[in-house]
Amino acid sequence: MVKLSVIVPFYNVQQYAPDTLKSLRANARDDFEFILVDDCSRDETPDILERAARELPGAVHLRHEKNGGLATARNTGLDAARGEYLTFLDGDDWLAPGYYEQLLALIEKLGCDFVRTDHVQCTARARTVHRVPHGRRGVVMSPREVILPADRSTSVDYAYAWAGIYHRRLADAGLLHFTDGLRTAEDRPWIWRLHREAESFAAVGLLGVFYRRGVASSLTQIGDVRQLDFIKAFDQVIRETAADRDADELLPKAVRTYCAIISHHLGSIERFEPSVARKLKSMSAAALKRMPQGVLDEALDSMDLQRATRLRRLRRRPVSAEVAA
Repeated sequence: MVKLSVIVPFYNVQQYAPDTLKSLRANARDDFEFILVDDCSRDETPDILERAARELPGAVHLRHEKNGGLATARNTGLDAARGEYLTFLDGDDWLAPGYYEQLLALIEKLGCDFVRTDHVQCTARARTVHRVPHGRRGVVMSPREVILPADRSTSVDYAYAWAGIYHRRLADAGLLHFTDGLRTAEDRPWIWRLHREAESFAAVGLLGVFYRRGVASSLTQIGDVRQLDFIKAFDQVIRETAADRDADELLPKAVRTYCAIISHHLGSIERFEPSVARKLKSMSAAALKRMPQGVLDEALDSMDLQRATRLRRLRRRPVSAEVAA
């Protein structure tokens, strides 16, 4: 039986894929599989992955005929995965040797549904450790109980799917798939659903994932219309949280986070193409009007003056019926 399935989407990352694949080789084990999903790359990535399919132990090579985005590529990998445990890696990141063996040993020892890990963020020559915003390490807890408080960073704000490992029972319960077609912020509805519906988790201090920040082809660096999918993603968070049995308690956190993300994008609006910037403003104004208004009032009252003023001004902006829908 396959013990661990590692799902790795690739899209136009010919410069970085060799390092990613080299690090997977340094993590190979007879009962591990590496599902390499080429999301219809247009550079040399397909050739690199074809070689890896022959040379990397446990490699499974899948290719999309049409680019679907990160969420869809991860779902393709999930559908093909056979492992008792599952995890993710992005095609431009890399791992420390032997990391997956250590991570697997931890979740088997703890016996929980999923484990979240710290990671190293890499920007040019800088290396920074980023930690799960959860103080208790190696202690199994209810994921639902650590969503709050609303005014502090918690585990649902640490939405990196690759920063952890997940038992197959979560996939069987429908908790590991992503919303197809989301081009950015795909991890946000995913992490909220995981924390609302899984039964147990733990955070650990294991370091081994190296997250490459500032890649030119990454959507976080591109100011085009795909960036606006964060609105679809957070609309889903609000909608699903509003239907939760603890909606009254959880909605303030979801709304406040949504507001913070909108404010963040507005604060760096110059990086967007002019037409996209206009669309960002109109879609964000409509999003504010869709939120539960009483909860939104409380969220704005709790924020700093600069962000609250920016969002209140946007809230007053007229919205066409087409954008509001």
